[in-house]
Amino acid sequence: MHSDIRKRARIGVIGGARPKPGFEDQALEVGRLIAEAGAVLVCGGLSGVMTAAARGAREAGGLTIGILPGVSAEDANPYIDVAVPTGLGYSRNSLVAMNADVLIAVDGEFGTLSEIAYGNIFGKPVIGLGTWKVRGVTPAETPAEAVRTALKLAGREPVRPGRR
Repeated sequence: MHSDIRKRARIGVIGGARPKPGFEDQALEVGRLIAEAGAVLVCGGLSGVMTAAARGAREAGGLTIGILPGVSAEDANPYIDVAVPTGLGYSRNSLVAMNADVLIAVDGEFGTLSEIAYGNIFGKPVIGLGTWKVRGVTPAETPAEAVRTALKLAGREPVRPGRR
């Protein structure tokens, strides 16, 4: 099982710690769909959109990675499988973008905007669900559309055939 992890699509889910109403539900669905496609979820590992997406992925049997701003793995939300403390504060946003094949932005504030910018700098596709309307963000109307687009742009097909 471990040998195929490096071949899986890595989808970054970015978004705020205090999302507007409804966006945690969207993030939960995004996380679930990522896991059902056999992809790995990468996020900032803390609260809000990050917790919801990681919860959705974990509940669907997926693998979650949290790239944390602080120095303690204990700071990660309870749905993170692999916590990566960086001690970099908001600068860790560059590592979230760098360690994903594609990013899905759900809602978000200025931290999310910085991750979108890093995604563009690193040449990573960015799909947006109710997030910043800026150059380099491909809008999606639903979590399913966002994940389908992310898998296509990552150049990966779902690993688990028959599950959508």
